[in-house]
Amino acid sequence: MTRFTSNPVGKSVPRVDVYDKLTGIALFADDIQFGPNMYYARLVRSTHAHALIKRIVTSKALEVPGVKAVVTGQDAPELVGMYLVDRPVLAGERVRYYGEPVAGVIATSEAIAEEATRLVEVEYEELPAVFGPMESIQPDAPLLHPDLGKYKVAAFIFPEPGTNISEHFKLRKGDVESAWPRCAAIVEMTFSLPQIQHVPLEPHVSVALWEPSGQVTLWTSTQSPHAQRDLIAQSLNIPHGNLRVLSPYVGGGFGGKAGVTMEACAVVLARAVKGHPVKLRLTREEEFVGTTMRQSLVAHTRIGCDAEGNLLAMETAYYFGGGAYNDYGVNIVRAAGYSCSGPYCIPNIKGDSYCVYTNLPIGGPMRGFGMPEIHWGIEQIMDQLAEKIGMDPAEFRRRNCVKTGDIILTGMKMPAIDPVACIDKVTEAINWGKRPREEEPSAPHKKRGKGIAIMWKAPAMPPNPGSSAVVRFNEDATVILEIGAQELGQGAFTVAAQMAAQALGVPYEWVRVSAPIDTKYSPYEWQTVASRITWSMGNAIKAAAEDARRQILEIVADHWGEDPQDLDIKDGKVISYRSEEEQPLQNMVVYGLPNENFEGWKGGPIVGRGKFMPTYVTNLDFETGQGPRAVVHYTVGAQAVDLEVDTETGQVEILKIASAYDVGKAINPDLVLAQIDGGAVHGMSSVFEALRFDEKGRPLNRSLVDYRIATAVDVPQEIHGDFVETPLEDGPWGARGVGEHVMVPTAPAIANAINDALGIRFNDLPLSAEKIFLALEEVKRETSNVKRETSNVKREAWT
Repeated sequence: MTRFTSNPVGKSVPRVDVYDKLTGIALFADDIQFGPNMYYARLVRSTHAHALIKRIVTSKALEVPGVKAVVTGQDAPELVGMYLVDRPVLAGERVRYYGEPVAGVIATSEAIAEEATRLVEVEYEELPAVFGPMESIQPDAPLLHPDLGKYKVAAFIFPEPGTNISEHFKLRKGDVESAWPRCAAIVEMTFSLPQIQHVPLEPHVSVALWEPSGQVTLWTSTQSPHAQRDLIAQSLNIPHGNLRVLSPYVGGGFGGKAGVTMEACAVVLARAVKGHPVKLRLTREEEFVGTTMRQSLVAHTRIGCDAEGNLLAMETAYYFGGGAYNDYGVNIVRAAGYSCSGPYCIPNIKGDSYCVYTNLPIGGPMRGFGMPEIHWGIEQIMDQLAEKIGMDPAEFRRRNCVKTGDIILTGMKMPAIDPVACIDKVTEAINWGKRPREEEPSAPHKKRGKGIAIMWKAPAMPPNPGSSAVVRFNEDATVILEIGAQELGQGAFTVAAQMAAQALGVPYEWVRVSAPIDTKYSPYEWQTVASRITWSMGNAIKAAAEDARRQILEIVADHWGEDPQDLDIKDGKVISYRSEEEQPLQNMVVYGLPNENFEGWKGGPIVGRGKFMPTYVTNLDFETGQGPRAVVHYTVGAQAVDLEVDTETGQVEILKIASAYDVGKAINPDLVLAQIDGGAVHGMSSVFEALRFDEKGRPLNRSLVDYRIATAVDVPQEIHGDFVETPLEDGPWGARGVGEHVMVPTAPAIANAINDALGIRFNDLPLSAEKIFLALEEVKRETSNVKRETSNVKREAWT
């Protein structure tokens, strides 16, 4: 990467990465990898949240020495999208959010490209804008996508053309209206959450090369190499065989590098300067507007139970602020709809989940995929229902949570799970219902509280996302494992190697996972999303390893004149349980084994192939959301929090977070616990994160100075992780995913703990010390007013 440092007069100068002593030529890292013909790109971004583009003048920018081309939406009219193809690569006729790219400048250096972007003149006609989902659904709201009815859309997504609603999922079960009179307790509340950002340490960066021959190569940091190839190829009319996507290790994803964000821009810009690699790198400030965000949400939820604590009815409406384009967000909203009850058995449900266009940055996938948002309200209501009927909140959840074999809200039979065991583990870990002396507040002005929340999440994906794997051997019997799943820091490659070694019967140290992921050579993998990799990729790896194992055993059985059923592979050797013979794998897995007297050979290079795709997910009825199999499975879990609140400042200190999740089978227990630790901190961070905008839709805190995320200072004194192992019927060795689930219940568990400490409910995120302090002050004023009124009444009575 070409880096810039400041010289004494404050101008940017390139830093030399390599200096060739023989030639005296300074080389940069980009030159070494991509050659000296590499160009750099910067984007011209909209200065309005909603406007028509009347005119773009590029002549001044093109006059800048070093500028090679300027590309506008007129040069790139294509749309791109995952489930709803609604997003232009570069805005053409109108812009729909502040910061939307309207043009790209290509130059010989990033500094020149940046300078030239300031010379591109864009004339706008500003239009009325809407920034919240409730505002956007009003009949008189400006229509943001007049062509909604013309967009290509997945068969299971249902936009409402002529409105700003890009998806409406309906869930109807039982008779809600007849159930309300039977309820002994009803809680009805409105909750809201803001847009938040993924904040990966590595920003988005892509290099694209469009060769004169028509071959296109994209180097990019992505969770979705194969899906990205598919979407960009479809959008830009490139034959799939002509588009190659390479992706190294990803420096933080969390959903923000799933699907397509800025990568299509790099390809379109490269099309304008064929034969030259073009590098497009987003700055930290651009990360906050130029990629996807977690969607905002307004939730109106009403839940009731009987006097014994049995849930009877639920009615909820979720309004997700999907931002300017909803190509991925529509499926998040669908997932929230078919999971709208949370992890509870409720016989009567009416649920509506809406994805709504707004003039804010694009809403998209983020860790949890809609589940942290809906659980924020559900889990607080469960606490309040328990309080109303005088039941312990943990016991209330044990009574009502989904269990193995239950028929859940969509009509699907629940696969094997054990949420009660998760509840038991976390309540024990924080001494639930007890307050020993050592847990007393640390000062007179501080108050302690404990809270609990449970969760569920299914892999939210199309019904047929596939995985594939290839197992090959070297001569020394070391294994080359080829997969298409991506390493994001979650340990996917480690688990992949473990599963291959286990299924083959060789030491783990013998397995090498091929990287980087390259769509030209790597086997197909839909995306590294949805916490599906251990499960889906794992099944494909297991199948590939078993295929290779079968070939090896058949060759050796034939060589020994034995039955393959009597053979096994242990520690890299084929052994016979009948004759007790041994055959090392070295050499034979490539060269085979000789016949008697070396009269010919049998075998040859062993190559195992495996694939997996769920075949049993069914459609859901459009009007009711009912169907035999809505999803492949659910992962469930629980989290409990012990915290302390300073009543003089509103500052909250998380003392302990205890978490437990049913993972089916922990392939790597250390990695599971690492996910639990990281997820707890990530979930805690989401409590005080928020993207803020002014009245024109301009972001106010697009830097790590102003955008608050959890740091080492905020980490709880203790994070206790645990897991339950209830085998999943179609998981490899019974395993299911746990990557996203670990942050889902954190925010409501904290809110419930704050309420336990202070007796104050917070319906809206973010939470801050100031917000809590002001709420405490309001309680003091109300208490003072009540005392004053009571005193006046007594005085009047005495008089």
